[in-house]
Amino acid sequence: MTHSLVCPETVSRVSSVLNRNTRQFGKKHLFDQEEETCWNSDQGPSQWVILEFPQRICVSQLQIQFQGGFSSRQGRLEGSQGSEALSKIVDFYPEDNNSLQTFPVPSAEVDRLKVTFEDATDFFGRVVIYHLRVLGEKKV
Repeated sequence: MTHSLVCPETVSRVSSVLNRNTRQFGKKHLFDQEEETCWNSDQGPSQWVILEFPQRICVSQLQIQFQGGFSSRQGRLEGSQGSEALSKIVDFYPEDNNSLQTFPVPSAEVDRLKVTFEDATDFFGRVVIYHLRVLGEKKV
């Protein structure tokens, strides 16, 4: 059974937050399931989110909802186990719209993921994400 793998014990980090305003645009808004809140990155050539899970997981899908005009044309999902270096799992190509987009992921067992957003549709390289979901199975 596939379900959301991000839990309260999952540690997350992001590349930047617009004007360092974490209260209004911070990383917690990626996972709060609220329609009115979002993570808003600051400007830059690429943006990223790192997730460290409390246990090993098997990822099957990635779901992302951008704000149209502030999305990414190309994304990369990387993962690792323990202290290993990150290695590429899959590249994905989001559309520039407001819809929740689902990207299939080749089966990968990891406990750390990095989602990188490149080639932003915004001139300044900002990315706005309302929902980020990692779907799959927890490993025992």
